[in-house]
Amino acid sequence: MIETRQLTKRYGNLIAANHVDLKLDPGDVFGFIGPNGSGKTTTMRMLATLLNPDYGEAYVCGYSIYTHPQEIRRLVGFMPDFYGVYDDMKVIEYLEFFAAAYRINGAQRRKVCEEKLELVDMAFKRDAMVNQLSHGQTQRVGLARVLLHEPQVLLLDEPANGLDPRARIEIRGLLRRLGEMGKTIMVSSHILPELADACNKVGMIEKGVMVASASVADVMKSIREAVSIHLRVVGPPDAAAKLIEQHDDVATVRVAADGLILVTLKKNVEDYSFLPTLLVEARQRITLFKEEEVNLETAYMELTKGLVQ
Repeated sequence: MIETRQLTKRYGNLIAANHVDLKLDPGDVFGFIGPNGSGKTTTMRMLATLLNPDYGEAYVCGYSIYTHPQEIRRLVGFMPDFYGVYDDMKVIEYLEFFAAAYRINGAQRRKVCEEKLELVDMAFKRDAMVNQLSHGQTQRVGLARVLLHEPQVLLLDEPANGLDPRARIEIRGLLRRLGEMGKTIMVSSHILPELADACNKVGMIEKGVMVASASVADVMKSIREAVSIHLRVVGPPDAAAKLIEQHDDVATVRVAADGLILVTLKKNVEDYSFLPTLLVEARQRITLFKEEEVNLETAYMELTKGLVQ
């Protein structure tokens, strides 16, 4: 659905996007992660055919951004990080205005607008004035607007920016629903928890350079040298720790001050089912057993250097 090859955009001496390579398949929800000024918006604007690259190529739904921009615009819904609204319109009138621009006419126009309001949980505000909505509600109406023409691809630039915690959670849930509907979604953010549960793929960009682009699982795997396990047992932990460290697949064992046993397996050892078996056979009672979590924040800190343009 989206493919870029060496996509590059310069502003004088500044390289906003530097040979960006990217491939998204139908149904992917892609989290585009990077600090402000890293090149996220520039890349998305090129894909939306609002900016011409200086070098490289990009295809959206099989169409080149150079030769078929009009076809791409019919298939893409682009939601910028900031957009204006018409203050003297009701929500339903605002959507109908844009539906008319997409040549959705007659009774179908009102039907489509009502459906999109339902989808983004804003039907209860259909007759409210646009300028009376909260920021989170305005974002939802903006999302309804880009969905009017049933785009196959959604480019959402910082859709949760400035939202309160509840609104952020609701936006994440909406992204998941849209992904389940088969939309290919590219959503940018500089706040990692926003994207952790909603995306199946992530890309990390820094100073215009894509430092990682893969499935969430593969990104996590690339930074984890070995599996680590946290466990607790009833009673003194030293005997359990001694037992564990004798196993051939264990690299290190450490007992923390609070009694937590930290086990690191040897490289390429993924199966740790032997650990509970070993402890139970030794009559050790386990009260905690979990794999140390590697999350997007860990991956981001490991793969990037904190550089900005």
